[in-house]
Amino acid sequence: MKAVLMTAAGSPEVLQVQEVPNPAVPVGNTELLVRLVAAGINPIDTKLRSRGTFYPDRTPTILGCDGAGVVEAAGAGVQRFRPGDEVYFCYGGLGAHQGNYAEYSVVDERFVARKPASISFTEAAAAPLVLITAWEALYERGRLLPGERVFIHAGAGGVGHVAIQLAKLKGATVATTVSSEEKANFVKELGADHVIFYKQTDFVQAVLDWTGGEGVDLAFDTVGGETFHKTFPAVRVYGDIVTILEPDANTVWKTARLRNLRIGLELMLTPALLGLEDILQHHAEILEQCATWIDEGKLKIHVSHEFPLKEAAKAHQLIESGSVTGKIVLLISDK
Repeated sequence: MKAVLMTAAGSPEVLQVQEVPNPAVPVGNTELLVRLVAAGINPIDTKLRSRGTFYPDRTPTILGCDGAGVVEAAGAGVQRFRPGDEVYFCYGGLGAHQGNYAEYSVVDERFVARKPASISFTEAAAAPLVLITAWEALYERGRLLPGERVFIHAGAGGVGHVAIQLAKLKGATVATTVSSEEKANFVKELGADHVIFYKQTDFVQAVLDWTGGEGVDLAFDTVGGETFHKTFPAVRVYGDIVTILEPDANTVWKTARLRNLRIGLELMLTPALLGLEDILQHHAEILEQCATWIDEGKLKIHVSHEFPLKEAAKAHQLIESGSVTGKIVLLISDK
């Protein structure tokens, strides 16, 4: 099969299309052989490519956590799927297991969800990692409740644009930051109630003005760095802030401590890295629920750019530019 191999850590040029052996057809177990139609690209892919995977002794490797495709074969123990079923999932791509920049992948059925019937494989491949990340950050780390006020950084981004929608589905009121009028219109279409142009406006003051000086119940940081601790004053006393980035060593915690903020750290890759199969199964359950909402028209995934498999390096260059709205996807094969 054709696959994009990461031959070493480095620039996007280390991603090279090569012929590699097809994965073994699963026999006598709960695995699925999936013919991939599309693979999502996420910032974690570019970080692993530039710094090296979590398993450097297994290079060359195939990156890509997100995949969508058609079940080609199923092990004897598979109960939920059969050949021909359309699926999507977030599995592999960290170095230990093959990722999805390839024509085929093998995934345990417990970690797979049925693809939403109403959307393309391209949109489905863009969805898993960002859906799970936003779900866990808002619903599990942040314990979001109906009627609460939420502040989401970078609402037009991959995680941000689904976080807005998941917050609205919970019954929350949402403020978010953007950098342009085009992105402002985009997030308003997703349901954002208050839009802040962070390049022209002090986002903390804007949030305080929006909340009558109280601050939001929950802030969701998708940017990291100084943005994380600068957000502390925008959160109400005894409120929550969740970040998907590792707090910087220079983080100033004084305001968070004074306001008794509850700090949430969200890394949806934890179960894959630690081998927590029950949580990986929970991730599939999240995707099943999100598929229902997508098919009901309550949730949508925005794909801004599509690249053929052979142009994975160009896709990485674009995502590293930092100006992408929504998601980028690799097109692998026709349905």
